[in-house]
Amino acid sequence: MRTNDYVKELQNKSAEDLNKALVEAKKELFSLRFQNATNQLDNTSRIKEVRRDIARIQTVITAKANAAE
Repeated sequence: MRTNDYVKELQNKSAEDLNKALVEAKKELFSLRFQNATNQLDNTSRIKEVRRDIARIQTVITAKANAAE
């Protein structure tokens, strides 16, 4: 159920907030990849979660852009 709540939360955000969330998620993914490369990352499954969150954010951004047309 976490996913559905997260997507609903994203759909209620403005385009500017979605872009900020996307930038934050990409920064986190970069940090996680860097930690993984230096063998400092304990929870490697977090990389997969963040990648999926990025995809969800991009999907909502695209849906809103298509709805505005």
